[in-house]
Amino acid sequence: MLFNTQHEEIRRTVQSFIANEINPHVDEWEKDGIFPAKELFKKMGNLGLLGIHKPEEYGGMGLDYSYETVFAEELGGIHCGALPMAIGVQTDMATPALAKFGSEELRRDFLAPAIAGDMVVSIAVSEPHAGSDVAAIKTTAKKDGDDYIINGTKMWITNSTQADYLCLLANTSDGNKHANKSLIVVPTDLPGVSFSERLNKLGMRSSDTAQVFLDNVRVPQRYLIGEEGAGFMYQMIQFQEERIFGAASTIKGLELCVDATIEYAGQRQAFNQSILDNQVVHFRLAELQTEIEAMRALTYDAVEGYINGVDVSLKASMAKLKAGRLSREVTDTCLQYWGGMGFMWDNPVSRAYRDTRLISIGGGADEVMLGIICKLMDIAPKRKQ
Repeated sequence: MLFNTQHEEIRRTVQSFIANEINPHVDEWEKDGIFPAKELFKKMGNLGLLGIHKPEEYGGMGLDYSYETVFAEELGGIHCGALPMAIGVQTDMATPALAKFGSEELRRDFLAPAIAGDMVVSIAVSEPHAGSDVAAIKTTAKKDGDDYIINGTKMWITNSTQADYLCLLANTSDGNKHANKSLIVVPTDLPGVSFSERLNKLGMRSSDTAQVFLDNVRVPQRYLIGEEGAGFMYQMIQFQEERIFGAASTIKGLELCVDATIEYAGQRQAFNQSILDNQVVHFRLAELQTEIEAMRALTYDAVEGYINGVDVSLKASMAKLKAGRLSREVTDTCLQYWGGMGFMWDNPVSRAYRDTRLISIGGGADEVMLGIICKLMDIAPKRKQ
């Protein structure tokens, strides 16, 4: 994938924004368990960073996904995993279906403010009993006049305590579990919407995550995204961007782990030489950097296909799988070379170790990615009807 001057301008803008507006505050936000999403997203919206590949008529730049990939990759320079994830929810997880399939009214009232940074949005799919198994959700949206009445609960919802609206998946009819679901915009200030206390997570500490409760929430049927019953398909399409974004936003963070470990291991002495001087260490770090470059190539290849209208379910799933597995490998190895210091809470490598563990779980677990890959390779066992 070749980058032009506009790609590089976006890269420099993101780097500068992170250096000035994010990284100086990360430690404080990590300690507080939340970051000021409304304030930060508005600043990003003012720079055009929340709508790089969204339609121009709603405030976006109208660029192809290669430009979004540069944005995502540079977010890996943030000194925690929580902020890239939270930003990605706004840009690549909760709004792609709205941008592609939403009505003119919905895009004007909800997509445009999200691009401008005037609204914070969450994707509300997972439930306490249904994470990777999206088809198993139980939340219902039943028609009542011109409205839907929504009942259910959503779990592990990023940005939720600050969100202005949810992109929510619910069952709008009985029948086939892959054809009875719909995506609906649900403003969070409606009666019946409530939230748990922020969840106490292993990592991603500065991202506010909560359970969402929906008790007879009345939403106009015009808040339906696209066609009723097409929600499962729309969510699978959203997953393509989510998984590519997740892989791209992992690359630079892993490189920073390797770089920090090289610096520390080069200074740390044991048995009359630096840790880095041991062949097992510098060989291993070289191998890990090679793996990161291979993941970058795989991710770029998926992006090329996506830009050209190819179904990239296979490559996006492979990139997502590789990102999760490689993150565990890189952070665990680097932490080991830091020795006792690596086990300290405020060590950057230990933070990455905690944060990146989620990559193999969220957005479809590793096992789900393997299932998709096997199905698309036509080597999965055929289920009996």
